[in-house]
Amino acid sequence: MRPVKFTCWAAGMLLTACAFGQEFPRYEVGADYSYVRFVPSANSTNNHSLNGGGGSFVFNVDEHFGIKADLQGYASTTSFFVFPPSVNFPGGASGSVSGNLFTYLFGPQIKFRSPKVQPYAHLLVGGAHSNVYGNAFTTICQPAAGACGFSKSPSGNAFAMAVGGGLDIPITSLVSIRPAEIDYLLTDFNNRFNQSNQNNFRYSGGITFTFGGSQ
Repeated sequence: MRPVKFTCWAAGMLLTACAFGQEFPRYEVGADYSYVRFVPSANSTNNHSLNGGGGSFVFNVDEHFGIKADLQGYASTTSFFVFPPSVNFPGGASGSVSGNLFTYLFGPQIKFRSPKVQPYAHLLVGGAHSNVYGNAFTTICQPAAGACGFSKSPSGNAFAMAVGGGLDIPITSLVSIRPAEIDYLLTDFNNRFNQSNQNNFRYSGGITFTFGGSQ
């Protein structure tokens, strides 16, 4: 083989290998079941198990780095609140309260791709919404005059952050199974019913669709 032909052949093979190594899906869309162990920061109620689900969308900037949006919702569950006498609850108060939880989070994702397994990690920030504290105000404070030392329903919105990651297992070039995503989920519902951050656990699992391959 002549030197010039060999050089062109080698360069062509190198470019082909590089292009193959850089192939990645431009978009990832996930649907999942999700569980949150919600841990209130007050002694007035126990921890709550919340079941729900949602989805995620990732725009991949390159093979490993993407921008992620994660939206989850958890069905209403009922908990019993007991408040001892205090400034906020002069004569003490109690009641059964139902509430839901929604989170909407955004941030970077790092993913390591291989044909068999694809682990990833993310740091997501955004917000959370729950009607539990508004329902608690209606259920506990309003029926009896003076039951609560405040007259305004607390906000149902809070800052939220999720730190963690998971694993995708490709089934085809377009579909992957997500057996587990594990996150530390921080929510900051800080009000008369709850005085500091909540340090929660979140599990999610489901299916991911990939498309828009790029080189």
